[in-house]
Amino acid sequence: MAGAPAGPASRGSADGRYGHRAVSDSARLTSLSRSVAGRVALVTGAASGMGRATAHLLADEGARVAVTDRDGDGAAAVAHEITAVHGDEAATWWVLDVASAVAIDVVVADVVARLGPIDILVNNAGVSLPAPLDGDAEAYDAAWDTTIAVNLTAHQRLVRACLPYLRRNGDGRVVNIASTEGLGAQRWISPYTASKHGVIGLTRALAVELGATGVTVNCVCPGPIRTGMTAPIPEDHKTIFAKRRVPLRRYGEPEEVAQVIVSLLLPAASYLNGAVVPVDGGMTIKND
Repeated sequence: MAGAPAGPASRGSADGRYGHRAVSDSARLTSLSRSVAGRVALVTGAASGMGRATAHLLADEGARVAVTDRDGDGAAAVAHEITAVHGDEAATWWVLDVASAVAIDVVVADVVARLGPIDILVNNAGVSLPAPLDGDAEAYDAAWDTTIAVNLTAHQRLVRACLPYLRRNGDGRVVNIASTEGLGAQRWISPYTASKHGVIGLTRALAVELGATGVTVNCVCPGPIRTGMTAPIPEDHKTIFAKRRVPLRRYGEPEEVAQVIVSLLLPAASYLNGAVVPVDGGMTIKND
């Protein structure tokens, strides 16, 4: 079995006792790069929260970031935050409604024209709309259509639009943002829950389909994070929930999710494909 310890007959030295090739202390462990400097990254939903934090971290590491969001003022503000620190080439902003297939094609083409071929795609834009199944039928259908369009359909459209650029060098990176709702369920938000289960399925399917091109597709599932979606929840409710459900006993911060996202985008993350990574303070593994 691959990775299993070797038997006694294969042990040639202390360094090779598990059947691995002995490597001298002076040799480099790896030549894989942990730098995204010079790479072009497109981040959706980047005007706030986890998208904003991801855009900042990518720029901190030298990437050229396309900051996109339906909120143009918010996207512009984030781009200006980045360029104030890293210079005018570090970030450019676009208004992008990811529910529009036409807008996706136009923005991707313009990003390539202005920044260069896209190396990294972060599908972060999302919505969560309350939708009790036994509520108003028209309102439920509207919530369903909008949620699936933004949270799921847009992901595959963006991957398809970026794919010629992502696979050109055999090292493109895609990270889709799902949710711990993709690993379980709560009441009254079934469109959101269905969409996030769909994001996980899409991630796995594309990881298999695109693996031969060298493009990796992975997924992050944030738990309770302090973002615009959770802002309406009263602080005392956040505290009660976190102490009851989260081993770390607190809500997470957007940067804590963004740090994981950026790790999945590194050139060195070349053998991580189709992974579903919860960033939830241990919430999904807690049984008591």
